[in-house]
Amino acid sequence: MYIADLHIHSRYSRATSRDCTPEYLDLWAKKKGIDLVGTGDFTHPAWREELEEKLEPEGNGLYRLKKEYCLENPAAGGGEARFVITGEISSIYKKNGRVRKVHSLILLPGLEDAFRVSKKLESIGNIHSDGRPILGLDCRDLLEILLELSPKSIYIPAHIWTPHFSLLGAFSGFDTVEECFEDLTPYIHAVETGLSSDPPMNWRLSMLDSYQLVSNSDAHSPGKLGREANLFQIPLSYEGLYQAIETGEGLEGTIEFFPEEGKYHFDGHRKCHLCLTPDQTLQYGGKCPVCGKKITIGVANRAQQLADRPEGFVRPGAKPFESLVPLLEVIAASTKCSAASVKVLNQYEDMLKKLGPEFSILREVPIEEIKKTSGRLIAQGISRLREGKVERIPGFDGEYGTIRLFAPGEIEKTDGQMDLFGSFGVEMAQAQPALSAASLGTEEEALLKDPLSGDSLSKDPATLTEEARKPQPGGLNPAQQRAVESVDRAVAVIAGPGTGKTKTLVERILWLLENRKVGPSEITAVTFTNKAATEMKERLKKELGSVRSLNRMQIGTFHSICFKLLKDKLPSFSVADPWTKTRLAGEAIEQFSLSSRPDQFLREVSLYKASGEKDWEAEKIQAIEYYQDSLKKMDYLDYDDLLIETLKLLKSGTDWNQKAFSYLLVDEFQDISPLQFQLILEWNKEGRELFVIGDPDQSIYGFRGADAGCFETLKAIEPNLSTIFLTDNYRSTPPVVKAGAAVISHNPGGIREFTPHRPGDEKIRVVQASGDLGEAIFVAKEINRMTGGIDMLDAADNVRSREGMAVRSFSEIAVLYRTRRQGAILEKCLKKESIPYIVAGQDDFLTDPAVQGSLAFFRYLLQNDDKLALEQCRRLLWEPEENALSPIIFQQAVEELGPKIKKAAPAKFLDAWIERLGKTDHREALEQLRSSSLFYKTMGEFLDAVTLGTEGDIRRCGGKSYTPDMVTLMTIHASKGLEFPAVMIYGVNQKTLPLETEKGESDLEEERRLFFVGMTRAKEELILTVSGEPSRFLDEIPRELTEKERAGKGTKEEGGKQISLFELFPAF
Repeated sequence: MYIADLHIHSRYSRATSRDCTPEYLDLWAKKKGIDLVGTGDFTHPAWREELEEKLEPEGNGLYRLKKEYCLENPAAGGGEARFVITGEISSIYKKNGRVRKVHSLILLPGLEDAFRVSKKLESIGNIHSDGRPILGLDCRDLLEILLELSPKSIYIPAHIWTPHFSLLGAFSGFDTVEECFEDLTPYIHAVETGLSSDPPMNWRLSMLDSYQLVSNSDAHSPGKLGREANLFQIPLSYEGLYQAIETGEGLEGTIEFFPEEGKYHFDGHRKCHLCLTPDQTLQYGGKCPVCGKKITIGVANRAQQLADRPEGFVRPGAKPFESLVPLLEVIAASTKCSAASVKVLNQYEDMLKKLGPEFSILREVPIEEIKKTSGRLIAQGISRLREGKVERIPGFDGEYGTIRLFAPGEIEKTDGQMDLFGSFGVEMAQAQPALSAASLGTEEEALLKDPLSGDSLSKDPATLTEEARKPQPGGLNPAQQRAVESVDRAVAVIAGPGTGKTKTLVERILWLLENRKVGPSEITAVTFTNKAATEMKERLKKELGSVRSLNRMQIGTFHSICFKLLKDKLPSFSVADPWTKTRLAGEAIEQFSLSSRPDQFLREVSLYKASGEKDWEAEKIQAIEYYQDSLKKMDYLDYDDLLIETLKLLKSGTDWNQKAFSYLLVDEFQDISPLQFQLILEWNKEGRELFVIGDPDQSIYGFRGADAGCFETLKAIEPNLSTIFLTDNYRSTPPVVKAGAAVISHNPGGIREFTPHRPGDEKIRVVQASGDLGEAIFVAKEINRMTGGIDMLDAADNVRSREGMAVRSFSEIAVLYRTRRQGAILEKCLKKESIPYIVAGQDDFLTDPAVQGSLAFFRYLLQNDDKLALEQCRRLLWEPEENALSPIIFQQAVEELGPKIKKAAPAKFLDAWIERLGKTDHREALEQLRSSSLFYKTMGEFLDAVTLGTEGDIRRCGGKSYTPDMVTLMTIHASKGLEFPAVMIYGVNQKTLPLETEKGESDLEEERRLFFVGMTRAKEELILTVSGEPSRFLDEIPRELTEKERAGKGTKEEGGKQISLFELFPAF
């Protein structure tokens, strides 16, 4: 018979002992009498490297510690421990309308598989910060990854009843295994019962009958090994272990912790010293009878809620189990010393030397022999443990339970030995005893209540506010209806944030198609991002039920529509990639001795082309013309050239498809440049109707030539322009709506008034920190709090601190900032806290030569007549003039990857490409390119986004990625058109927002509009962080809508009279 503890942690996990090394794990496994122990934390690179150095394979999937690392200790006996590669993954994600937090135990057949799986997980999230990494990855997807990369891996849902982090947990688990794993459920063969439950509790659920019940210690220090363990009668190999867990043959039983000792076994309220049975919780309506606050639901309650069998039911053919307490705790209680004291450790070592390993002492050594060696009380205590004759006082609400082997009076009558009772592993003394659950009644069928809302956890909480979350409960409101059904020659819809702009635009198109019988080929809809165009197409597809009409419509960005027009009319050309533009900009700067950086120069080029202004310095104009000539010589067009050349084409009299623009609809009209304005007029010159929608208060691209006065300009051109205002806000709560309106009303245009329809009264939090880093640390900690805690150590307190508020998934949270430098600080802190995140927006990795060469190669594979792409990829990737083999290597790559580029998913295609290319110096940039590809279905779609996309179109995941649940990091500019339940705006400081540069303060009105855009991305929660001098915009928010606090203090100031926010920060 072998004893195995498969779930442990290394010193690289949070809150673990520094002695969690292979040496000490081996030593303590021998002391305990454990034959097989998990390595834990296989995902951590440093730990994996240490395992490779110190362990040697046995050739059967198991490992042993190399002899030179073995620690000599007489108490370790003559046994030998084996290791199996294991790890634990924390998944936090949203599924079926609820935030799920599930821990998974994974066993692998070797370090090679561990490396392969870890490389994949590294592309999903940060696996370097914690031995138990936190991923926003659906458990079903995690299982699919394991099955693909390591078919012999073993996936076991860990400690399935733990309230905060488990498969069936009360706070964030599922009601069934199938709900979690869906179609892959048949690949789950075992579940880990955890410290707070034992087999009889699990036997009450018929849905668990087909799963093996395993128990492990989840040890965070070597001395805690074997708190729970498994008994196997198998060949000592990975294959033997695999078969036993998959089929149950060879799994002989388990060694259990008393579940009552667990911190969350019963319900209760720790601060009121109240411990309750499930039926007691029901009796009190889920509220503490002492203070009235919500009761924390325990494991027993959750198990009873899901059980379909009575208490005491024994599953036919169930494996036996034994309940034990650690020998160290037995000795400590009998000597009235700490378990870590020298006296107790010496006696423990002495018992091991004389009687053998700990499990042997607790389970097998004759009681008389123990009595002779260690005294009558310890012997009698062990005897009672074996017989199950113990008194159990359940733990609750974070308080450990108590196991008593002797009554107090009985202890006093013993022959000089101390009492053996009290809490094992915690202090015995308590200021006040908890109210006894036994004194309050017997257990009955109970209704489990959500700790935050009081509603049944079996009901999806999303349905509780479903009506409130509908954008327009009754369809279109009157103003939207007028906009949709208008038959005027030109219509301008001024739509404030959250007023249903996209819905109105989509409904307008549907009205044209279905009610006015306009042909799909006569409709063109122009958006500002590929993402917006895709979303519009998806909505229309859903409503139309067919792609036929949709495919005949023209929906896209200015650049993509112009690109299509030019491709049909102009000879061969290519769109200049970022690397080429940067190189040519550098040459122009050098030629004319300018002081600009290439990125600054390119912004000036774009503004010059887009605005049409000629009042520029002669030297700057010459440099721009030099840059333009360089592009022309290479047959390149940049983004602005696409528009310029299209406008020339339209005005030249060349025949083009004017019918397609008969009904022209333009989204985000406030962001158009003068050049785009001219395009709209030209497209619509022979058209029937023009429909533009946007919000001048959200015009934030002045640096690109956008003008908030474009609606007035259009009115001057179209005197009969019909203007419709949308002012019903369905996105945000009243405080957010009112605060945003108050801020933007300081711009010209009078008082803005919006009617909020989303319920909620959460005030806007203004948080002062000591500096940039302090703000970022607060943001990371606040995300932890919003998600109800990402670790067991803080989950309970965070859930309680969110009482009355929704627990967020990572994807429901966005952090916005003004500059990319701020984004870098935030990334650092989120990585440190192991919080998964996405960075949205254009990134510097796109200018990397290997990235640009790769993109050119992909373009060539998709279109073999693209000679410019061919020349560029050869120059950047294979350097033919320096390598005679380059043509051969290039041709081999074409033959191998050409057939795959249209079939493979972008991320998988790039995996193969990066491995083949082997450019280690550019690996990071190429990995970032890969992470961006995860959000696209085809390589063609991905290349369009990279080539023609705007800032909001490019996304990548922090630490690379799959498509998991993640916090979104983005500039305020990139957040345009998006919304999130919870938004934090980082760095609301003077000189940052509004931004001040070397040239002075930016356009104050546009900066205010930018702040307004950021604020109105929030649906329910808005947090503004401050360090240094607060932004003047904060002074424009009515005092009664805010509450102030200091980062790390948790103190809030709410209030009445409206005063300057500068008064709130007297230190400044």
